[in-house]
Amino acid sequence: MAVDKNIETAQLQSEIGEYIGMGLNSLVFDYEDKDATVLLKLITVNPRHNQSFLYHITEGISKLDALRAMFDYVKSHKDRESSYTIQWSIHGENTLHTSYFSAKNIQGALDKLYFDRDPNGITVFSVIMNPIS
Repeated sequence: MAVDKNIETAQLQSEIGEYIGMGLNSLVFDYEDKDATVLLKLITVNPRHNQSFLYHITEGISKLDALRAMFDYVKSHKDRESSYTIQWSIHGENTLHTSYFSAKNIQGALDKLYFDRDPNGITVFSVIMNPIS
């Protein structure tokens, strides 16, 4: 019996949220058709400072295929990427924020911080590669 694609989608999204320790109300699954493929941008929303950040981008031949690729990524990314802590603030505000990113390098972590926002609107105070646990 074939699994209903909507049920599989809901299960995968829920499992992704569990793997990264966030509820579905803090995750945005943004699909974009690109030529013959579908890009999936997983965006996290931080309820403390009400900002969103790119978690990762995957690609597939369908939405479900891209979601499966995202699930595979979240299960294994800790083995392939480093963890970074970035301290930053929004221009015009006096609040220092601390955010955490997984990326292959410092530039990748900064790209996730700057995703979908004007880089000139943020001041970065520090980027630290976290120790391997």
